[in-house]
Amino acid sequence: MFSDNKKGRDQGSSTDFSRNQNKISEGTKIVGDIISEGGFRIEGTIEGTFKTTGKVVVGQSGFIQGTLECSDADFEGKFSGNLNVTNTLSLKPTAHIEGEVTVGKLAVEPGANFNASCSMKGGVKSLSKPSEQKSGQPQTAQGQGKSA
Repeated sequence: MFSDNKKGRDQGSSTDFSRNQNKISEGTKIVGDIISEGGFRIEGTIEGTFKTTGKVVVGQSGFIQGTLECSDADFEGKFSGNLNVTNTLSLKPTAHIEGEVTVGKLAVEPGANFNASCSMKGGVKSLSKPSEQKSGQPQTAQGQGKSA
């Protein structure tokens, strides 16, 4: 009825930095450079360069000014500077972003303030319709029925 799967949970925890979660609490201000391989939850203030291979979550009271490089980011708080997110940047309704932003994917909820120049990296898709590329004429979506 119960399996003994406790072995798999603890193995590799010393080398798996993606599980590490760091927290910068409200009222804390850090000025300088931060380099990490773990994720962060930020409720305080960071001024400087912040690089991590993990995910960054900025709470409503959180503020980052400077440069942020990370894999994923969820913003409820504020950011000003250069933001480079490899995968997905998610902006909640209370987010306020200013500066230059480079993302893989962008999700903006209604109410978020996004005053930034943004470029999206990743697979470049053609903007022309696939049906126009084959025959040179647009095809209609009428299905297989015959027109009168």
